[in-house]
Amino acid sequence: MATTYPKCNPTEMLGLLVLLNDHKGSEDVALLADDLDLEIDEIFPALEYAELLQFVKVAEGRVMFTDLGRKLIAASIRDRKVFVREQLTKTPLFRTILRALEANPEHCLTEEEFGHIVAFTTAKADGGEQNIVNWGRYADLFRYDADTRSIRAARHTASTKGGSGPPPTTPGSAGETPPTRKSATKAAEASRGPGAVSAVA
Repeated sequence: MATTYPKCNPTEMLGLLVLLNDHKGSEDVALLADDLDLEIDEIFPALEYAELLQFVKVAEGRVMFTDLGRKLIAASIRDRKVFVREQLTKTPLFRTILRALEANPEHCLTEEEFGHIVAFTTAKADGGEQNIVNWGRYADLFRYDADTRSIRAARHTASTKGGSGPPPTTPGSAGETPPTRKSATKAAEASRGPGAVSAVA
């Protein structure tokens, strides 16, 4: 069965986790939404992505940190990328993308090749490919080359099992514009975390 990768950005997910930490690491989902002045379905994408990456567990309408989630939220803002990167590489989609990049002599994939991988391993969603690229860029796993319209491996892709230190700076990993939706604004204010990754050109 194809995995669903909810459409949200890292700022939204991390902001939600910071808020959860303010609630002592366990809270009713509806109360978290109320704190953000949002409808409950508006926080589902960030919540689902956090659960996908095993930072939280959701049961009977309540969300709580996993041990990994507590380590993530206790880490520095820079080092949170390491946790996100390591968890992304454990998912079937990102693992497949990284293997394909490593197998290519130029460590790149055309948009078409990338699209085939996403379609094969991911449940269909609007803006799905762009969302995947945004997360890959945030975690310094790969980047989008607008000139060649291709996905290219980041410098450390060959050693994605690591995570011993802060990720290197790569083009597109800094200076991104924050998302416009109100949930992301509140999340960014709560976390003061890294900005949302800009969309694929």
